[in-house]
Amino acid sequence: MRTRDENKRLTICQKALKMIVEKGFDGLSMQKLAKAAGVSPATIYIYFKDREDLILQLWSQEMEKMVTATLAGFDPEMSFEEGMKVQWLNRAKFCMENPLSMHLMEQIKYSPYHLTALKQIDNNFVTTMGTFVHNAIKRKELIKLPLEVYWCTAFAPLYQLVRFHMSGKGLRGTEKFVLDNKTMQQALELVLKALKP
Repeated sequence: MRTRDENKRLTICQKALKMIVEKGFDGLSMQKLAKAAGVSPATIYIYFKDREDLILQLWSQEMEKMVTATLAGFDPEMSFEEGMKVQWLNRAKFCMENPLSMHLMEQIKYSPYHLTALKQIDNNFVTTMGTFVHNAIKRKELIKLPLEVYWCTAFAPLYQLVRFHMSGKGLRGTEKFVLDNKTMQQALELVLKALKP
């Protein structure tokens, strides 16, 4: 049995992430990946059972980084306003520092891999977010909403602003756009207003 080299695994993952984001899932072949990573195709199979396993492990690895970043300095016992501010800052920072991770998560969300990937999500993250929301509802800081409506109202505006920032262009595509603290705070205040009872 061949030995595992974590540096090789890391290189394979980095190249796979780049290929998926640039060319989609169909653009990821083990032959092309091996060439890009400077390894033999057989080396890839030391770390991953097959192409699907590689994609799902990659998603799990990137999601774990996102969860760690999102929970930094966050406590589910915080007031809704304070907790949302921490969440927005953490999520925006992670996405802007890890654009490939953000794109991969988007691609997985709208792919056949989505349901399988969701089964791998960190239960601690789900529980922590659930506790935060339930606490806010109990304290009458948040109206009770279906999960999808809550998420779209609470976080979709942030992710769209991050996308504008990452492209460097606003909605019309002609003017420069930078997501600064003032703009983020303005959007967050509107979100909080919409979610308060």
